[in-house]
Amino acid sequence: MSGRQGGKAKPLKAPKKVAKELDEEDLAFKAKQKAEADAKKAAIAKLGKKK
Repeated sequence: MSGRQGGKAKPLKAPKKVAKELDEEDLAFKAKQKAEADAKKAAIAKLGKKK
């Protein structure tokens, strides 16, 4: 009985993600998502101040 025989096996390391180049559609989509998140955050803050 040498080493680790029982129990959970250690998961293998995932390969590093390769930085992919974003095209114009991806950039527009990310900008739209960011604008929506900012608007949502502002609306929540506005509701919090009314109370």
